Amino acid sequence: MNASTRTICIPCLCALLLATADVGLAEGWAHYGGGQHGMQYAALEQIDTRNVGTLVEAWRYRSGEMSDGYRRGFSFQATPILAEGRLYFPTGSAIVIALDPATGREVWRFDAQLDRSKNHSETANRGVSSWIDPLAESGAPCRHRLFVGTLDARLIALDGTTGQPCAAFADNGQLRLDEAVGAEEDDWINYLVTSPPAIVNGVVVVGSAIGDNRAAESELGIVRGIDARSGDERWRWDPVPRSAADPAYAGWNSEEAAVTGSANAWAPLAADVERGIVYIPTGSASPDFYGGEREGDNLYANSLVAIDASSGERIWHQQLVHHDVWDYDLASQPTLVELTVDGEAVPAVIQGTKTGMLFTFNRVTGEPVFAIEERPVPQGGVAGEHLSPTQPFPVAPPPLARHAPVTGDEAFGMLWFDKRSCRKRISALRSDGIFTPPDVGGTLLRPGYAGGINWGGVAFDPRQEIAVAFVMDLAMEVALLPRDELRSVFESGDYEDFEFARQTGTPFGMRRNTFLSPIGMPCLQPPWGTLAAVDMQRGEIRWQVPLGTIQDVAPAVVPNFEYGVPGAGGPIITAGGLIFIAAAMDDYLRAFRLADGTKLWEQRLPAGGQATPMSYYLDATRRQYVVIAAGGHSGMGTTRGDYVIAYALPDD
Repeated sequence: MNASTRTICIPCLCALLLATADVGLAEGWAHYGGGQHGMQYAALEQIDTRNVGTLVEAWRYRSGEMSDGYRRGFSFQATPILAEGRLYFPTGSAIVIALDPATGREVWRFDAQLDRSKNHSETANRGVSSWIDPLAESGAPCRHRLFVGTLDARLIALDGTTGQPCAAFADNGQLRLDEAVGAEEDDWINYLVTSPPAIVNGVVVVGSAIGDNRAAESELGIVRGIDARSGDERWRWDPVPRSAADPAYAGWNSEEAAVTGSANAWAPLAADVERGIVYIPTGSASPDFYGGEREGDNLYANSLVAIDASSGERIWHQQLVHHDVWDYDLASQPTLVELTVDGEAVPAVIQGTKTGMLFTFNRVTGEPVFAIEERPVPQGGVAGEHLSPTQPFPVAPPPLARHAPVTGDEAFGMLWFDKRSCRKRISALRSDGIFTPPDVGGTLLRPGYAGGINWGGVAFDPRQEIAVAFVMDLAMEVALLPRDELRSVFESGDYEDFEFARQTGTPFGMRRNTFLSPIGMPCLQPPWGTLAAVDMQRGEIRWQVPLGTIQDVAPAVVPNFEYGVPGAGGPIITAGGLIFIAAAMDDYLRAFRLADGTKLWEQRLPAGGQATPMSYYLDATRRQYVVIAAGGHSGMGTTRGDYVIAYALPDD
């Protein structure tokens, strides 16, 4: 029987028999991000800089989900985890699958039965979370639980052994998250969950993804603490203060604070389980590109917030973008590390941002490890806007993406007329450097609203205290459209490749797009995507190299230049001195030497690798594996697929 055709959990007896198979002891990747600290690091060194060039495919699995008949198509961007001797991951539509980590054989699958006929504002489900109930007896049902969020706003608890829903959790294993959040009723599902929750001492902490730019009044961006056994809500925290009792409330207009939505935490969370703290990166308040209806800095939007996981009480916060009108959400998982500062170990948290900057704080106190300066930024927004005169910049490390104004000298084109067109368009758009506000004439944002550093996050080597990130350096064009012109511009046909948004409740709609030439190439000189390594003791960039070729980006057959291309996904580091990353839009998984960024190995994937890989070791096979989901990205247009592929050294 082809397991990929099943749509419900296979019989419990079969799953239990498979569960007894001796896969040996295993170690590696127990949580999204490697561990709940989110370091994206595997302390494994069988695969190293000397032998990585001999890696071969160990096994290949296909989920069977190719999104046939779905309006926009799901994106398979998950990072599997290894827990209790199995690999677990979700597909885009929350089919949760358990595999034998030695062979890639399917053990069980559970289908959340998402309505695949509907439009969802997001299309990816990036992982599941694992929890062992310390009060349950060995072998008891649901002693090992998996938690997965869905694109229709459910939190589901599954038995890790059988894949069956945990009946004692909420409503027969499922908790609806879209009640009492002001969800809008229309043809789209706009309140969703795309990231795995954090779990701290029996509390499941879950955020949400919210469809951007629809209105000034959108769904509430609340973060919730859920009892991992019962599914009862223990607490909720709203990043938009609604009461004068909150110290951030004084920075808001009270009427606007009462109705503003979003500021949600859609990226993965991180947790310091020993201290009982969860770290929450928040996004922009609604809508992204006009803030006239939300005067002030808009705390706690665009902030890194430390929350007591048992009570939901805020411990500290740091806002990294004031009054966001650029869609500069905190999009990546916080990275909890130990840093050596003046000879002493400091518990720290590193936060990568879409601006291409790394902010570093003492994760207990919230004090900056590297000082932060408030620097003047461009002004002159549209009528009714309330721009912040300054924005925070860390004094170290330096930015990993370009911040300077865009000039005509930076125009790029594969053909002469292409370059000429780009130069002409640059001169017609406003670009005063990072934080140039959107206006009606059109603005070039660099970095663009996709980053910088997006959900791929930051990997960290604890031995050398080096942080590594994939950084996009791609300009994007944004224009505000007066309300009475929005429909006519939309229907004109002049901007067929642009995304339009209504931003209801404000004077302006919006159009935006990646800044591309007439033949579909980025209009500014490369690199458009880089891999960067940063010495976090000194706050200095060690090296930065282009990531990816134009093999699958260029619209015609051209020399396969390694320009460095856009992408989505993150790096991992292993104790073998290696970085593994796919991410780029050219369908390769690559290995780089951590010491200097030299590429040591690459393997063509059958689909886009817009996911973060993972690595683990099995005693039973005496092999270290590197695993990647190759599923492509519906929004980026990369090759679509449903593959999970494992690589290892040749089995001698």
